[in-house]
Amino acid sequence: MDIGTISMRYAKALMQYAKDTGKEDELYQDMRMLSRSLEKYPDLRSALENPLLSMREKFSLICTAAVGKGTAGREFSRFITLLLKMRRENLLQYISLSFLGLYRNSKHIGTARLITAVPVSREMEERIRSMSSSLLHARMEIQTEVDPAIEGGFIFDINDYRLDASIATQLKRVKQQFIDKNRRIV
Repeated sequence: MDIGTISMRYAKALMQYAKDTGKEDELYQDMRMLSRSLEKYPDLRSALENPLLSMREKFSLICTAAVGKGTAGREFSRFITLLLKMRRENLLQYISLSFLGLYRNSKHIGTARLITAVPVSREMEERIRSMSSSLLHARMEIQTEVDPAIEGGFIFDINDYRLDASIATQLKRVKQQFIDKNRRIV
């Protein structure tokens, strides 16, 4: 079984259904939240793969992961019911990621991730968003993270490119240069 092919087929079908009903933006928000929940809580994925849970319990778990305490939309509910009937809940994370990719491609949305040692102000985040948006000629979604391990500077991932200007990486490079230079001396 090819997981990529199956998940892409479901994602394309959901995307087409969303376009036909005009609810693609709502479905995008639900699938985005679901994808984050599945990534953040690995126990959720294992619970969905548990054969002892009923279809209703799995449906409730998925809806809670996607919309929280709110009510899931009709399109999202129908899609999740279809997945559960076809016993494809184990592919839900792959399907959600594929759907997000299809949506972003159709709406010309770029993704970026900014990792810094200290929190970034809202103003700085907006400046980065506008600059990268004008550079790529696309709307940008920026996810910011704080990682004190980089010691300073930043790491900026945009689409498939990485700009690593962190102090930790620069120190590693200097260390490697000293090691290489000392090998030649001996």
